[in-house]
Amino acid sequence: MDGSAAALAALRWSATKARLLRAPLVVVHAWQPTAVLRAPYAPAAGRRTPEQEQACAAATLEEAVAELLDADADVDFVPLLDCGPAERVLLWHTSDALLLALGRKPFRDVTGPALGAVARVCLRYAVCPVVTVPEPRSPGEQARPRPAPKTTAGLRRA
Repeated sequence: MDGSAAALAALRWSATKARLLRAPLVVVHAWQPTAVLRAPYAPAAGRRTPEQEQACAAATLEEAVAELLDADADVDFVPLLDCGPAERVLLWHTSDALLLALGRKPFRDVTGPALGAVARVCLRYAVCPVVTVPEPRSPGEQARPRPAPKTTAGLRRA
């Protein structure tokens, strides 16, 4: 759960499935201190402390859970804040899961991958089914028309 529109769409979808299956919903937010990702010579000014980053991650999880309660108060859920790379954290929590639901951005660029790095790793290594839920289209965004399928045999009017 990273707080993105795609992640919230996956959370709403998961809540519906959890209610239908009468299963608890585990909402996982993975975070890691950014200091380990920076070069040792990078300036320290303006960096958040690991405690501040953890508090920010906890706030993101709380906001998602609050939205879940507003949308679907009938679901039993467990919020989990876990430190580590998202792929590792999510795969760890799939060991006893019925499924893993991930949000995904809309597929707009035909030259790039359809899924992000985290989703690709989870699809490859998860021990449970993985579902990707697209983020909802923005109100002003139009659906792109799809080209007509090319066929080798066609019908002709008489």
